[in-house]
Amino acid sequence: MKNKFWKTADGRLKCRHCRKTFKPKNNPVNLKEKLLRQVISEFVLAHSTNMILERIKITKHKLLKTLRFLRISMTKDVPPIFEGTVEVDETYVGGQWRNKRLGIKRISVESKRGRGTTKQPVFGILCRNGKVFAELIDNVEAEDLQPIIEKKVKRGSVVCSDTWRGYTGIAAKGYVHRMVEHGKNEYSDQKGNHINGLEGFWGYLKRKLSAKGGIRRKMLHLYLGEYVWRYNHRNQKFKQQERSLLATLFKHS
Repeated sequence: MKNKFWKTADGRLKCRHCRKTFKPKNNPVNLKEKLLRQVISEFVLAHSTNMILERIKITKHKLLKTLRFLRISMTKDVPPIFEGTVEVDETYVGGQWRNKRLGIKRISVESKRGRGTTKQPVFGILCRNGKVFAELIDNVEAEDLQPIIEKKVKRGSVVCSDTWRGYTGIAAKGYVHRMVEHGKNEYSDQKGNHINGLEGFWGYLKRKLSAKGGIRRKMLHLYLGEYVWRYNHRNQKFKQQERSLLATLFKHS
């Protein structure tokens, strides 16, 4: 069956039958533009769902759907490749044991800190220009970390890490590998090799997740994407962030 529409030179569609032309709708959340802009403004200001519902006229179902689409688009809006001098590191996120629900405590054991914890591991890459990428991972061994580095970091770049075994062998894959020994209280050497920028992002991320509270694990990747996006756009003014997020939504819908 032939296509019912032609695409015109200016990007519009033309019906084969009635010959009328129109601009295709590209609004994944099916909201009028004015209402969508209002939701984005409230979201950029980090207002809660309840506050947004009080301030603008929208159903809770439509609002939650819109916020989900915004977070999905945010997770996709990251630099495709990092180059130059980059920092790599992992961290762990999850609520404090004393704040866990009783049902979870009955089937779990209290998690220890650091590598080997039962919390969710997160891997991050930060370029010295301030842009960051973060991803939930299953484990922190070389087979988990190094494929991400090879995918996201241009070969020939300087990769700064700590001395964790998961980074052993990076130099053989075409990178200049620089390490700092946190175990010896070394956080920066005389050549300026450090992962302090990424440590700063981890602190930012954990504060935001802690303030949000009660995030289900299946939703964690969306909130991670949101806070990566907010961090990467932290130097933009409010109106710039609004425009950037609106453009991101339509670009990745």
